[in-house]
This record gives sequence, structure tokens and C-alpha cells, in this order.
Amino acid sequence: MFERPRGTRDFGPKEMAERRKLERVLRRTFESYGYHEVMTPTFEHAELFVERSGHGILEEMYVFKDKGGRELALRPELTAPVMRFYTQDMQRLPKPLKLYYFGPAFRYERPQKGRYREFWQMGLELIGADTPEATAEMISVAYHSMKNSGLKNFRLRIGDVKILKHFLDGIGKNDRDTMRAIDKRDEGLPEEIMGFISIEDPEELERYGPKEEVEHYKKVLELLSSADVEYVPDLGIARGLDYYTGVVFEIEAPELGAEKQICGGGEYRLAELFGARPVATSGFAIGFDRTLLALKKEGFEAEPSGPDVYVIGTEGTVKNAFSLAEKLRQAGYVVEIELTGKSIGKALKKAASLGSRIALILGEDELMSGKYTVKELSSGEQKKLDLDGMIGFLGPASHECD
Repeated sequence: MFERPRGTRDFGPKEMAERRKLERVLRRTFESYGYHEVMTPTFEHAELFVERSGHGILEEMYVFKDKGGRELALRPELTAPVMRFYTQDMQRLPKPLKLYYFGPAFRYERPQKGRYREFWQMGLELIGADTPEATAEMISVAYHSMKNSGLKNFRLRIGDVKILKHFLDGIGKNDRDTMRAIDKRDEGLPEEIMGFISIEDPEELERYGPKEEVEHYKKVLELLSSADVEYVPDLGIARGLDYYTGVVFEIEAPELGAEKQICGGGEYRLAELFGARPVATSGFAIGFDRTLLALKKEGFEAEPSGPDVYVIGTEGTVKNAFSLAEKLRQAGYVVEIELTGKSIGKALKKAASLGSRIALILGEDELMSGKYTVKELSSGEQKKLDLDGMIGFLGPASHECD
């Protein structure tokens, strides 16, 4: 017997209904801000991710050589592939570019709750705009994505790595170890650093500078407040990657414990790493699986939708039942047909168990009269209708074919 690979999952109809429900909400939110979807390959040249994250990333990736000896990798994240796509094909397009993505990524690490070897990310890149307005809108998309999903218990923290590094330069502590300790909220941090990263009033930052970045940070926060975004200023967000250049943020779901971060991003410069002209970029990635896990802890669920119509034919009307079912599908309805020859009574029970709105019975009498027996399963009401009457009874279709 074959088993699924470690760190991967199978998703049944109910789980897929929940995943698609969240996906639809996130897509609608992204698109309401004018973002457009792009898609990149599932595997890339391994060097792409080394350029972005350093050689240590190789230990976390699925790396292999193709038949031509090229070293390839299953993508461990989607920001680098999207920026590679921009560098290769989109540099000359009008700016700003507002792109979003959704898809699986792969990391070779020890599986644990909320962390899998195959996982899904949804995120965006805003390319070619470095104003406070651009950054505020980008963060607003992330915040309202969480709000629109129905998640109640989450927190948005916003910091600025340029301000943080300027402060650390002033005390001679701007190094990787210090940044890592700040990001982890290490209890052994010096009091002067703890005092600085605890500042919540942006006005207090003016004595630390740099002045231009402080004004930029303050304006971003003001704009977010005007967009009904609730946040906590937090200069202790260090982010682990060197290419972040200014405002950074994280969204946490406390119910998830140690793996509570469900979204993160900020302002960064990546295009020049991949050979493009320098361009201001900001963006974020949502951990889709962790977000869904946080939602489910709050009672989020969805069931597979039942058919609009369940068609029940008899031995002499099977061909007509198939024809009728197809006409209804072409009109935009979800239609199932009895495929196993059950009696009408058992077929009606099956239709009800699937959550069908109506059952349509097509026997010899119905075939002769041109009017079908239509039974509304929720009320038990039954009537005779022709095709046009049945479409009117069903109301507007939600699955119209193009």
C-alpha cells in the first residue's frame, strides 16, 4: 500500500470547500485594490533562491539536477520567482505594477502543526512605487484580507528596519546577531535596545532619526489609521532578510502559539539582485495554511455545495434525462443525475443527502406531456413544470458557462 510523502496532505471535499472559501475571499480582497494575478513555475534554478536568501536556504529546499545537469529546486517561496518574472519580462511595463500570486511552495524541514513540506502562499508585489501611500495601501490589503476572512483574533505590528538600524549604528550594535536577538525578543538584550524597540509613539522617534525615514513611517501609520486599519507600532520587527529597506510588518494569530505569524512583508529591494534596474518594491506573503488553521480555531467551516438539480430518470427515459441534465448545465445550473438505477424513492433520499435544491423526475408520463415532476426537497412541495417553468422556478443561475 502506498502512503503520501511525509509533510504532505490529502484534502477531502469538506477541506477543499474550506480552502476554496478562504481563497475566494482573499482573491476578492486583492482584486478590489487593483491587483492582478500572475503565475510562475513550480521549480526554478536553485541559484535564484540562493541570491535572495543565501546559501543556507539550500539545506531547506528540494534540490535536484535535470537531465542536462542543471541544478533546479522546487520553489520554497514565491517572491523570488515573481521578481525573476518581472526582471525577465515586465521591466518595461508602466509602473506601478500590482501583482498577486497564489500557489504551493516546498521546504524540506521537520513537519509540525501548521508547518508542512508542501504548503500554500498567497501574496503580492507592488513594484515601482516608494511613497507612504503605496506602502500604506499594501499593508491595508494584508490587514483587510484577514478581516474579510472572518478572523477575529489577530494583531498587526508595524516597524521600520531603516530606523532600527540607524539606532543600532549609533550604539555600535548593528550586526546580524543583534538583529536576530531583537527579532526573537531575546531577554538578554541590553536595556537601551529594549527601551528603543518598545517605543509606541512615533513622535518620540524624531530624536533618533533619520528624519526623512521617520516622517515616512509616521505618514504610513497615519494613512493606515484613515483606512480603518488597527495596528501596533513595533520597532522590534527585525525581519531576517537583508533586502528589507524600510517599513516592515507582521500579522500574528495568538491562538497558534509559537507558530503564530500568518503574514509578513514590507518595503524591499530585490530586482537588482536578479540583474534588473533598481526599483522600489513592497509586498507580503500570507501563510495560507496557518491562516486557515487560525480560522478553524474560531469555528470557520464550509461544506461542499449540493447540486441545484438532481435528475431521476426511469429505464425508458435515460437518454432524455441525460439530454435534459445537459440543457440545465448549459443554462448555468449544477446538475447531478441518478447513475446507478436506484428506485425513485431511494434516488430522492440520495438527492436530499447531497443537499440538492430540487429533484426532477422524468418518467414516461413526463416525457409524453413535456412537463416534469419537480420536487422541492426542503419543503416537499411538488409540481409539474416544463423546462422554461423549471428555470424560472430555480431562479438565476450562478455557474453560467462562457
